[in-house]
Amino acid sequence: MELNKRYDFVLFFDVKDGNPNGDPDAGNLPRVDAETGNGIVTDVCLKRKVRNYIGLLKEEQPPYEIYVKEKAVLNNQHERAYKALELKPESKKLPKDVQKAKEITSWMCNNFFDIRAFGAVMTTEVNAGQVRGPVQFTFARSVEPVIASEHSITRMAVTNEKDLEKERTMGRKFTVPYGLYRMHGFVSAPLAKQTGFSVEDLELLWSTLENMFDQDHSASRGMMSSRRLIIFEHPSPMGNKPAFELFDRISTKRKTEGPARDFSDYSVELDGHELTDFKTVVSV
Repeated sequence: MELNKRYDFVLFFDVKDGNPNGDPDAGNLPRVDAETGNGIVTDVCLKRKVRNYIGLLKEEQPPYEIYVKEKAVLNNQHERAYKALELKPESKKLPKDVQKAKEITSWMCNNFFDIRAFGAVMTTEVNAGQVRGPVQFTFARSVEPVIASEHSITRMAVTNEKDLEKERTMGRKFTVPYGLYRMHGFVSAPLAKQTGFSVEDLELLWSTLENMFDQDHSASRGMMSSRRLIIFEHPSPMGNKPAFELFDRISTKRKTEGPARDFSDYSVELDGHELTDFKTVVSV
């Protein structure tokens, strides 16, 4: 079913004793805003979790294949579109026939969920065009400053035979004791029409945002969970209010004193009323 409404949404998620998004330029320390100390999780990191979850759930079957994934060869993915449409690719160029060029890009959208949702620049050696995705995320920021804890860890095994005499090897691990993060998201109905992102795709996205951390556990990430999803549903494709006005209606309040160590230390409120259900849909 065609999507004909605009949506803006807020996702709250938390981390306990884990590193939600390490910074490779800082020794894999949890990302933070250097001026405020608030934690950061990038939009790319969150989109990766969406892709991974849907890839597992739908078993990489069309129309829910994942375009950007580990060890994917993008030119090979593009060649599949040309083969399906019985066309021969020309180096770095789309077919001169405009209709055929559109069919190449449409084939990619129809087969890959993340292209329909997030868009893609597919202008590589085998050119499949580019599309702007209707679903976009902001960076997630913690509602309060976070402090990264450093832990020394040991390993009883060694890598090389020359190290056999060593009792153990040492390493380091960084975690955030606790952080509650807030991410803003947007769904554009006009752009959804261009990529074929449907109402069914949108429902899958909501479900993914609720469950994606449960399939992403690791020793480094500690305990991460989605906590609240607030969706603002506009009555029209273009919407009738700026997103910032809607987001300003949502606030968090501390319920305890001292360092926060659990979601129960906070309340998430909409227009001053505490939200207790995971998913809340608000008509704009």
